[in-house]
Amino acid sequence: MRAITFSSYGGPEVLELADLPRPVPGEGQALVRVAATSFNPVDGTIRAGYLQQVFPLRLPHVPGFDLAGTVAAVGPGGPEELVGEDVVAFLPMTEPGAAAEYVVAPVELLTGAPRSVPLADAAALPSAGLTAWQALTEHADLRAGQRFLVNGAGGGVGGYAVQLAADLGATVIATASPRSTAAVTAAGADQVIDYTRAPVVEAVTEPVDSVLNLVGTTPDELAALSGLVRPGGVVVSTTTPGEDDAAREVRASSVFVRSDAAQLAHLVELVDAGTLQLDVSARFPLEQLAEVHALGEAGGLRGKAVITVGES
Repeated sequence: MRAITFSSYGGPEVLELADLPRPVPGEGQALVRVAATSFNPVDGTIRAGYLQQVFPLRLPHVPGFDLAGTVAAVGPGGPEELVGEDVVAFLPMTEPGAAAEYVVAPVELLTGAPRSVPLADAAALPSAGLTAWQALTEHADLRAGQRFLVNGAGGGVGGYAVQLAADLGATVIATASPRSTAAVTAAGADQVIDYTRAPVVEAVTEPVDSVLNLVGTTPDELAALSGLVRPGGVVVSTTTPGEDDAAREVRASSVFVRSDAAQLAHLVELVDAGTLQLDVSARFPLEQLAEVHALGEAGGLRGKAVITVGES
């Protein structure tokens, strides 16, 4: 089968097209024919070798932890009714991924794919959608009527966070570049701050109840964002870890997204209900994955980029 692998850590050029044996599902696993995976910024960080202690890989490694595809087979004793079903999943980040024609996935992680969107586009949902959902509901405990700041709303997680926060009834303030302003506004942001024109801490004129930080910041920059939060609030970050401000009772919380099939099924329901839109800004064939990594590292991608696979 066709797959993209890297045998050493480095730049996008280490990603190479390979011909690998089709994997065989074991007990508790399913073999999925991949329709698509998607690019996430952390993909480049992992490929470069910066997270070897957090995500130890066996090289050569097939990247792509977002999965959309069709179950082709199940392992011994597995649920045969799954065969032929379209599914999505957030795969284990240290196991062979979905940048291949086939991938083996734990059955317990599979969720039925949305029926209202093309199957390949559904690969934009799992990890980014779960990150946004867990950040809002488990870390920020966001409630209707609260003011919520999304710092870095132009990416995949940010777009979902804006939509989900608006659906929960929050007033959403979002930062974005001019390239992403229209998309972030359409996602439901009540105010969009162009961070290229003014510092966020100057543009936010009223306190917020919580902040979701999705961009790389220095500790001082994150502390400045914390200063925007009213006493008793929270600063949630997927990047730079923050510190609690005990004097103001502002807590800091770091998001380490986990796979959760039940939560993903809820997000699928929101997609099919029309409440949650998939912002797929670009689609690339599998063979161009190295180009996608280079574009991502250069800031050349907005929303979610989907990597279509299909079978040759």
